[in-house]
Amino acid sequence: MSQLFPQCEIIPLPDFQFSFRVKGKERLRWHHDPQYSRPFFYPLTGPAGIPLTRIGHPGAPNHDHHRSVWFAHHKVLGINFWAENTGAKIIQKRWLSIDERDDEAILAVELEWFDGHDPTPLLRQESISAIRTNNSDELFLELQSTFYPTAESLEFQKTNFGFLAVRVAKSISSFFGGGTITNSRQQVDEKNIFGKPAEWMDYSGPVAPDVKEGITYYYHPSNSSSGAQDTVCWHVREDGWMGASPCMFGALETTRKAPLTFRFLLQAHAGELDHTRAQKIYQEFAGSLPYQIKKPDQRHTSATVIRVS
Repeated sequence: MSQLFPQCEIIPLPDFQFSFRVKGKERLRWHHDPQYSRPFFYPLTGPAGIPLTRIGHPGAPNHDHHRSVWFAHHKVLGINFWAENTGAKIIQKRWLSIDERDDEAILAVELEWFDGHDPTPLLRQESISAIRTNNSDELFLELQSTFYPTAESLEFQKTNFGFLAVRVAKSISSFFGGGTITNSRQQVDEKNIFGKPAEWMDYSGPVAPDVKEGITYYYHPSNSSSGAQDTVCWHVREDGWMGASPCMFGALETTRKAPLTFRFLLQAHAGELDHTRAQKIYQEFAGSLPYQIKKPDQRHTSATVIRVS
């Protein structure tokens, strides 16, 4: 496609939203209205154009904080940024860059984490979200976040909840639907996977009659450079929830001199899980370089996002 009409696009919308589009069709939407406790992505659609994620738990009304795909953490200096109505909020301060190329579209934003009492944020999160596709119209969402504390350091305390969460569609969950949870070690079902190490996690199942799709969630091994495990343990549930848990067995610290950075990849794939192919995608992701936000120059009024060279 031409430079004027790239294959991958990001369209700013009213009401604090960005639409991520591939070949003219929306595949993902970013919501950052400050009325919410935190920003989130919804929907994330598979090749068939059907949402693979949902808002809320299918059977528990007290899980309204489950918003499709989102960033949060349960214990930040004892403050709960995970649940609703705690006073703590994550608010988008500004967007930093929108980069559109034929094979990739990237949105970089700056988020601030507030404890609900102090007008000064506890930390600043630089979040980069990039989408790509392939010949099968699968969607690849690469996410990179760096956490800069306003103090000299800040501790993310021990918890199962954080940093990146995914709530899959009801039909994909193994309890409410016909889905299956599988990890990179080829272990299946919650009882065999919960709290166990794995390089990636997959939730796949029916999305329509005779149509199966799923989401594979990859954890980058470079996350270990921040003190997290290179092979993270996972919090997964048969009701349709999955999340890597870098703080499951201990706290992590981010500092001004050495800010914490996490890289993830979500693949909205066609059909059932192909383990060999997923492992190949993981190896490619593991070998990839991180993104870098390049400050504006005389030709650009906004920043740009590039791969570290």
